[in-house]
Order: sequence, then C-alpha cells, then structure tokens
Amino acid sequence: MTDRELVGLTSTEVAERVTRGEVNDVPNRSSRSTADIVRGNVFTRFNAVIGVLFLVILVVGPIQDGLFGFVIVANTAIGIIQELRAKKTLDSLAVVGEAKPVVRRDGTSRPVHTSEIVLGDLVELGPGDKAVVDGTVAESASLEIDESLLTGEADPVVKKSGDAVLSGSFVTAGSGAFTATKVGRDAYAARLAEEASRFTLVRSELRSGINTILRYITWLLLPVATALIISQLVVGRNDLAEAIRRTVAGVTPMIPEGLVLLTSVAFAIGVVRLGRKQCLVQELPAIEGLARVDTVCLDKTGTLTEGGMDVSEVHLLEGRGIGAESPAGRALAALGAADSRPNASLRAVIDAYPGGVPDGWRIVEAAPFSSARKWAGARLAAGPDAPERTWLLGAPDVLLPAGHPVLREADERGARGLRVLLLGRTDAALDEVAPGTEVEPVALVALEQRLRPDAAETLRYFAEQGVAVKVISGDNAVAVGAVAGQLGLDGADHPVDARQLPSAEEDPDKLAEMLESNSVFGRVTPQQKRDMVAALQSRGHTVAMTGDGVNDVLALKDADIGVAMGSGSEAARAVAQIVLLNNSFSSLPSVVGEGRRVIGNIERVANLFLTKTVYSVLLALLVVFVALPYPFLPRHLTLLSSLTIGIPAFFLALAPNRERARPGFVKRVLRYAVPAGVIAGAAAFTSYLIARQEYPHDFRAATSATTLTLFLVALWVLAMVARPYTWWRVGLVLAMAAGFAGVLTIPWFQHFFQLRLVGTEGPWVAVGIAAVASAVLEAVWRVVRRRVSVH
Repeated sequence: MTDRELVGLTSTEVAERVTRGEVNDVPNRSSRSTADIVRGNVFTRFNAVIGVLFLVILVVGPIQDGLFGFVIVANTAIGIIQELRAKKTLDSLAVVGEAKPVVRRDGTSRPVHTSEIVLGDLVELGPGDKAVVDGTVAESASLEIDESLLTGEADPVVKKSGDAVLSGSFVTAGSGAFTATKVGRDAYAARLAEEASRFTLVRSELRSGINTILRYITWLLLPVATALIISQLVVGRNDLAEAIRRTVAGVTPMIPEGLVLLTSVAFAIGVVRLGRKQCLVQELPAIEGLARVDTVCLDKTGTLTEGGMDVSEVHLLEGRGIGAESPAGRALAALGAADSRPNASLRAVIDAYPGGVPDGWRIVEAAPFSSARKWAGARLAAGPDAPERTWLLGAPDVLLPAGHPVLREADERGARGLRVLLLGRTDAALDEVAPGTEVEPVALVALEQRLRPDAAETLRYFAEQGVAVKVISGDNAVAVGAVAGQLGLDGADHPVDARQLPSAEEDPDKLAEMLESNSVFGRVTPQQKRDMVAALQSRGHTVAMTGDGVNDVLALKDADIGVAMGSGSEAARAVAQIVLLNNSFSSLPSVVGEGRRVIGNIERVANLFLTKTVYSVLLALLVVFVALPYPFLPRHLTLLSSLTIGIPAFFLALAPNRERARPGFVKRVLRYAVPAGVIAGAAAFTSYLIARQEYPHDFRAATSATTLTLFLVALWVLAMVARPYTWWRVGLVLAMAAGFAGVLTIPWFQHFFQLRLVGTEGPWVAVGIAAVASAVLEAVWRVVRRRVSVH
C-alpha cells in the first residue's frame, strides 16, 4: 500500500461512493419490522375463521352474540401494541449496544456506524473486533484472524498485507487495517445469510409446542364443525338464525386464539422488562431458553471480576531494582508500548510503567497477546549496538517447564487470588517460542483483580435455584479457584488444570464426567471452552455461557444461550443471544427469572385454553350424537371464556415464576387439559340433559343451568391452575366468581346475556353436578401431578 492509500478515503471520495450506492446497506435490524408485526398478529388462520363467524353473526344478529369478534379485535390490538413496544425497546438498545468499526478518513481514525462504511474505506482492526465487510489487508502488526464461524477452521490465520479478510471473522491477536472491497449484500457473511439481521427466531420448544397443539386442533376443527353445523340445521330447521347462532357458539370456543396472543405478549413484555435493566435480547426465544438452563459456564475475567486490574507486586528473580529504570522495568515498559491494542493485563503493566519505549531501546518485532498461546512478547534491543533478545510476558506455567522452582512462588501468589505473569527472556526468535523453549525468568508480576461486588450474591442465587455454575478461565487454576473461593462457590477448593483433562476427541465421556463433578477450571484454551460446552450438552444439560473476550466466542456460539458483556469484544457481542449492556453480572438472575416467568406461566395458562378446547369439542360431539340443540349461544361462551380464561390468564401470564422449565411442554399440558376438559364437558352435558327435563318448555332456563355448571367447573380449573395461592391469586378467582354472580343477579346483565336461573331445584342440581365434577377433577389432577413429577 502507498502512503496515500494508508491515509484512507477523503470526505469527497466518501460522498461520491455514497451517491453511487457503494455503501454497506445491509439492514442490521434488532427486531421484526412494523409491517411484519401487524401481519403476524392480524393474518392468522384462526383470526380468519373467527372473522368469518363474526360476519355471519352480524348478519343473523343480535350483536350480543358477536362479542367474541370484538374480543379478537382487542386481543389482536394488544398483541400488536406489545410487540411494537418490544420492537422500540430492542431497536433503542441495539443502537446503544452496536459496535462501531473504526475507519481511517482524511488521515484521521474515527468510529462510524456499520451502515456508513463505503467501498474502499480503510477499516482498522484490533483484538476482539469483527470484520463487518470483506476486504484486503493493508497493514498488519502480527494480525491473527479467526474464521472458524465461517469456514469451520479452528486455528486463527495469520494475515499479512494483501491477504483477504472475510466479513464475520474476528481478530484474536494483533492489529492492522484492511481496505473494504465488498460491502452490503456482496459481502461474504451477507451472502451466507440472505438477510443480515441480528434478530432471528431460533428454535423454540414453546413456540413449536403451541404450533403442534394448534395443528391438532385444526385437524379436529373441520370435521367436528361440519357435523355440528349439519346437526344444528336439522335440529333447528324451524329457526335457521337460531341454528346458525348455536353452531357459531359451538365452533368458536374450540379455537384457543388467546393462547397465541398471550405467548406473544409474554415474550414482548419480557423484552421490555429486560430492556429496562439494560439487557439486549437479540433473539426472543433466548428468554425461553434461559428458563431451561441448568448449567451456567462463567469466564472469570470480566464476569466474576471487573475488567480492570492493578499491578500489586513485581517480584524480581534476579539482580536488584524493579523501578522504571531497572532492566525489568524498562522491558515491561517496552512490552506495553509494543502492543497497540493491549489487553487488561498489559494495560495494568502500562499504568505501572508508563512512558513507552525507554530511551536507547528499540522494538525489532512484536507479538501481541493471544489466548491460545497465553503470552505476549517482543524482540528488543537495549541499545544501538546491544544484542537483540526476546522478552516474554505471560503465564508462568506455560513459559516454564513443570517442576521449575519459580512456579511454586507463582502458585503461592495465585492462591491469594492474584493473577501472576512471568517476565522472561530468551535468545530464541519470536516465531520460535514454543513449549520447551529455554526461557530465563526475570520477574513475577502479580496483578490484583477487582471482584465484582454483586458476584457472590449472584452465585448464591444460582445455588438456591439448583443451577450448576462452572468457572472456566484461561488463568492459572489455583488463582481462579482462589477468586471463586472468595465468592463462596462450592468446589472452588479443588480447581482443575484444563491441560490435564482428556480431549473431546480422545475420551468425551471422561471429559463430561470431569465437568459434572468439578466447578473450577483453569488454563482453558478457547477450543477447550467450546469442547466443555459440548460435553455438558452431551449429558443433557442446557448450558448458558457468559463471557466478554475473543477467547469466549466459540463457546458463546455453541452454548444453548450465549450472554455477553456490553463492554466485551465486538465478536462476543455479535454471537451472543443476550448482551448485558450495563456489564452487570447481577443482571443474570433477572434474565433467568424472566425466562422462567414466561415459559412457566405460558404453560400454566395453556391448561386453561386447552381445557376449553377439549370441553367445546366434547360438547359439540355429544350434541351431534344425541341430536339436540347446542346448549349455548355465542354470548354465553364469550362470558365464560372471559371470566375463567381470558382475564385471569392475562394476569397469571405476567406473574413471577421461579420454577425451572422442563422439556415435554405438549405432553405435560395435554395430560392436564384433556381430563379436565372431558370432566367439564361431561358435567355440562349432564346438567343440560337434566335441565331439559326440568324445564321442557323453557330453553333459556335450561341454558342458564348448564352455563352455571360449566362456569363452576371451569372456575375450579382456574383455581387449580392458580396454585400456589397468594393473596392476589385468591382475589383474582373470587373476582371472577363475583363477576358471574353479578351477571346472574343484575337485571340488565340477565337480559343482555339471556341468563336467568328459574326456581331452586334446577340451579341446586347444577351446583351439585359441578361440585361432584370438581371433586373428580381434583382427584384426577393430583394423580396426574404425581405422575408428571415422577417423570
């Protein structure tokens, strides 16, 4: 590259490229578009069915029987409004959390939005940065790029001037700059994913389970509805309008339309709640996934400890003097100056030994820190005529052979929770440094790590919730164990050196066994982190991985849920499903709790909706077989649905819930809903048959008695679903009972809903049938609960 090209584009050149459309215009959305949200809530198969039924009722009247149509309109509006709120939250948080690549224009480095990069821009790179467009390397200072997320190649690739850079890859070590050669939809990553969107609907057991249930209902709906329509037309041949009304009443409650609405609303409100706590949810089902997590893997640095560190001690191993003018001090200052993008450890050294390259010293060559090799180094000359020597700063147990006496001193400091680095030198060239290289130890540099004040409390929360915590770090195992011990983590007293673990290829079962029986692991390489996540998943664990550095990217990508810190590397944030923008580890309990609230409560209210579907189908079939008029009008079932399902389900879906989610959503819900629906339907039909004998010429009285029975049984289902009781849940059930009592006693409501209890014997028989059905329901419910608990 010429000096002119290394200056970058001028403002005029950028403007010309923007005019020509040579910009990185791939949409970087954090949520669905407004049109998609409206379309997804309005144009559903069940809305279409209910819409047609509503139009039919508008034709035959009266309007009271079309209340279900207004309910659907309200439900759809609520769903749209809540999702738009979630979209607004997601979009605003995405802007805050968006990493801004640095480009060089007019000779000056400046951050820009990803969408503002133009063809020919000179984009600067450093450790943790992600390449957002394709390009060609213009300058390289030991630049190493990981392309594993694109190509599957595990080892970082050393990039030199002229080498290609693919969008979607990220820098693991070194720094440099590349010229953008392909932007927008022409870039490699954009071609791989037809749509470059940070919001993707990954697999969700909750969504797929509900879709499965809806598919079953769709299959049932058509034949049952057809049979009901024919039977009502035959039975009610003298009153076509009445037959149509009762047919609509039989078909409408079969559709659990509110279940889909509440799922969307619960997810959307979860996003908004987490957004208020500065948690960016990049994939909605991540909220659900967190509810299933039983193992959390934590990277120590940046998670249990804060990012910054301080040099607490420099212990000289030879000669005297550790000040800035000593050989050791000068070497540390030179190593700090040799890395243009220092990590937290080297930044602490720079703070302790500022001033850059000492007078008379010169940097011949430099190798930035790499998580894979665990050291940084530089080829230095202490004077114009001084011989060149390689100085290294890194992990003592990596640079020195096992059993070396200096390692004992390093372990003593590590046992106090300090991060210990070795300053050493060798005559070997930088590219020849490898395990076994003769390194002359010069000094031990002890760094004090700052524990997060909320880490201990967060670990206690996970212990109370039965979530296993695994600390996996690239640091010395003893030092990691000491930090974890200070925070009260069980198992911190026997940390494991990951270099002693079997590889995933050699003995995956042994690796999984070691991970299950231990809590703290040190000297873990990036590839090992990935293998550890896979090993835990092989034992049936749902794994969440937290991290902030490039060494965490592969594990974050493979974990069931990846959680990145907002201040972490761009690559880590890009692959994580959840980003903690406030960098607060204490936000994790809120995130996990929100996931449990969503999935636990949706499962809870799904029992209500599917119970209604089952008893509606059963009643329709019984009416068809016995050739009777359907016992209800649409207004009756709208009332029942609102008081026993719709209103209470909305409150129950948003209540706190700490129970960890388990797989098998569909089976578990059907085990409860099918017997409950059968019992409720049988009780209502029995009451209907008896009421027809009691009131042979008063169909309204028979309908009222049947409605009373069905309401009481459905209310008991609600009371069971609402357990364990709290004051507001008891109040909710009582309020629904009071609402129905008001309908039966207030004349205006009696007339509006055509409900009026006649005499005393008929209503008490209806109550008695409901009481028996509720007792049977309670017994069956307890038996099912015990069986589900066992499994």
